[in-house]
Amino acid sequence: SPQDLFPVVEVATRRLMGVFSKSDLVDPPRTLLSLVDHNEFSQAVKGVEEAKVVEILDHHRLSGDLVTRDPVRFINEPVGSSSTIVARRFREKGLQPEAAVALCLCAGLVSDTLNLTSPTTTEVDSDMLLWLSGLAGVDPDEFAEAFFASGSLLLHADAQAIVGTDRKEFNEDGVFLSLSQVEETSFKGLSKRKEELVEELGRLRHEHRYELCAILVTDIRRHDSVLLAVGREELLCKLPFGRSGVNEFSAPGVVSRKKQLFPAVCEAIRLSFD
Repeated sequence: SPQDLFPVVEVATRRLMGVFSKSDLVDPPRTLLSLVDHNEFSQAVKGVEEAKVVEILDHHRLSGDLVTRDPVRFINEPVGSSSTIVARRFREKGLQPEAAVALCLCAGLVSDTLNLTSPTTTEVDSDMLLWLSGLAGVDPDEFAEAFFASGSLLLHADAQAIVGTDRKEFNEDGVFLSLSQVEETSFKGLSKRKEELVEELGRLRHEHRYELCAILVTDIRRHDSVLLAVGREELLCKLPFGRSGVNEFSAPGVVSRKKQLFPAVCEAIRLSFD
């Protein structure tokens, strides 16, 4: 057909809603996507390759295979939580998030920084939590206490949910990893779940062909962690933690996946190839 533009009408009213061209059929518009709290395709939603990434808000290292066709807004700051970055964007624009949104950002900030006690915490995080909690109408410490006590994955979730709720994939020099973390107010219930958690880690490792698949179970009150891991023995034996079982390690003081666990795993990878 020589016609270049075609009308789009509402069926019931026959009202003109817009037009589309032949080129729209050949190269349809892509979904616009913002990446928040990650900057790697391996950690993004399925189908990210078909979307148009327009913005990235993150607080992790730069890595991975992220490539865009056009320039994008890229905000990467050394703070303890991406919620801090989002909150700063509100304040920089002279805007105040609604109370419900502010409360969600409080939850993200409290979770990421363990209520400002994690080694990743900065003064900016503290400032933003104070601002957000005021908008949400909550006391930061009381909210944090209620937040962490609201539910235990170890006591109430299945192994797949425990490992998968906060799980990130990494590609470190061609070595593919999966590192999960679950934060609890105590290690109560862990001993009864270790076997099935290790079994789930093994299933994930086999399915995705990871060199290492691990979960860090963190006691946020004592700042203590237990690491359960499956993978190549040459890699496991280089982990800088006390080994208390074939797949179990003691990691006292380790509470941050980004700043403590991942660097330790990277060093173990390097040593395993020496």
